[in-house]
Amino acid sequence: MRSKRIFAVGAVIATLSLVGTACAAPDAEEKGSSSQKTSLATGWNQAFHSYNELSGSGNAIANTNIKYLMQDQFWYYDEKSELKTNTSFGTYEKTSDKPMTIKYTVADDTTWSDGTPVDGSDLLLTWAAQSGKLNTTAEVKANDDGSVEVPKGQVFFNSTDPGLTTVSKRPTIGDDGKSLTIVYDEPFADWAFNMTVNIPAHILAEKALGISDPQQAKDAFLKAVKDKDNASLEKLANFWNSGFDYSKMPSDKDLTLSNGAYLLDNFKENQYMTLVPNPKYKGEHKATIDTLTVRFNGDPLSQVQALQNGELDLFSPQATTDVVKAAEKVKNVKIKGGYDATFEHIDLKMGNGGPFDPKSYGGDAAKALKVRQAFLHGVPRQEIVDKLIKPINPDAEVRNSFLRVPGFPGYEEVVAQNGSSEYGTTDPTLSKRLLKDAGVTGPVEVKVLFDKANTRRQNEFQILQPALAKAGFKLIDLSNPNWGELLPSAKYDAQFYGWSSPNTGVTADQAIYRTGQQSNYVKYSNKDVDNLFVPLLLPQDEAKQVELQTKIDSQLFKDAIGLPIFQFPAATIWNEARVTGVEPALLAPTMYHGFWNWKVPSN
Repeated sequence: MRSKRIFAVGAVIATLSLVGTACAAPDAEEKGSSSQKTSLATGWNQAFHSYNELSGSGNAIANTNIKYLMQDQFWYYDEKSELKTNTSFGTYEKTSDKPMTIKYTVADDTTWSDGTPVDGSDLLLTWAAQSGKLNTTAEVKANDDGSVEVPKGQVFFNSTDPGLTTVSKRPTIGDDGKSLTIVYDEPFADWAFNMTVNIPAHILAEKALGISDPQQAKDAFLKAVKDKDNASLEKLANFWNSGFDYSKMPSDKDLTLSNGAYLLDNFKENQYMTLVPNPKYKGEHKATIDTLTVRFNGDPLSQVQALQNGELDLFSPQATTDVVKAAEKVKNVKIKGGYDATFEHIDLKMGNGGPFDPKSYGGDAAKALKVRQAFLHGVPRQEIVDKLIKPINPDAEVRNSFLRVPGFPGYEEVVAQNGSSEYGTTDPTLSKRLLKDAGVTGPVEVKVLFDKANTRRQNEFQILQPALAKAGFKLIDLSNPNWGELLPSAKYDAQFYGWSSPNTGVTADQAIYRTGQQSNYVKYSNKDVDNLFVPLLLPQDEAKQVELQTKIDSQLFKDAIGLPIFQFPAATIWNEARVTGVEPALLAPTMYHGFWNWKVPSN
């Protein structure tokens, strides 16, 4: 699951080269000869479900991976997590410090796949959707899948960005419509990452307002924003929130436009997507494969078998020892390991009327806190790491910070002061004592959400269940293959999954831990934490950032909202006889990074 969670990274990824048995790949009649069309099959563990990766319901790495293939941006990261500018898409620059002013300019030959230019209206849409400045209400009903029900007559874009929320003044379009200039109310630390293009403004206005001409549709969108025409903005926001959600090939191909290397060609629900080169794309990151397939499968051993059978050429599973050992036996296999920019964590719901919610104890927050502490003292983090992660990465350790990554600057300093040592060992005796002090008799039933199709998470649950039983809790398995869409649901009391990072900023943690924010699925609220995030959003030196993050981290442990468990071990697995030029990155989109360097060797 991708979040707005962003942290500082920069690890060197170790490489393992292993060899074993090769078989024919799918569509083998199209593969091999340089005079024939090339094809490549990649694998991912979760199915695509939304073209709008910035919305509350679309915010998942399964969606951002596909959008990375389909949409260009002003910047990208290389495999060493170094930020690179993409001038073939456009340029951006800080034009003033007081007030902080940033100008984004789209390149003249950057267009959508229907031939419509990408321009300032598309950039303005990102501000309109993520700043909250056009919303007329915050009183919306959140559904279990992350979508919202907006009261009639109200405007609500279901998204937020910590930087764009501090841009109160409507940005200005210039340079014949190709640029957008935004002025921050106050300096913002991660300004370089704020502006992305994700939805074509002309298509949104066409579908929401019924205007077929692209330029007229753009003009109508711009007018609605300028005039604060709430009747039009309501329609625009409602379509932006859910109109681009789909789990199979939509009949309306306007909903699949690309400004990047690839176009969506076919989509079979919960099975696969196929992408083909975008003939309108003029940027530097061109498609090198004629037909690129993304197959969805949450079972990594099944993916290894598909690699063995030639049905899959490249995948990056949540690896287990069995997966790595099985992959080693495949001929021409290469495995690149190390760490991933994702960490596993377990969260406890505080706003669902369940066992961790003060409402269940007549509003007694102290009693609910003791129940949460009792649960967390029973979580066998070290056992999980020892059994599931160390066999893949012998240097793996329990992660002890919500905000900083093991092995990177500031981590040891934060951990030494954040109170994580309280949960350094599993202590079921203490758990039962805390339950007794709270006046709660066990076993306490806890409904747990996790990925039903994910082998490693199934194994995690098998470790968690008996350990928590000793601590006085009865875990109820409510795993679901659509777990990502269900994270906001009130039907679950605890959930474990991973936060993945697309960049190296420090500000977006607030989307998870600040009151009422988009990714705060557990309904956590603490005014001290809210206030500590305010200076963290401002430009600071690293020492000040570490100081602020230590205070936030300490409060999160004190409030027993959950626990970090481990940093993901990385394992990108591919058949070297089928694809070369693979350079998986630490940051999302991990294995899809550098797709423009992929080549299918000639036989």
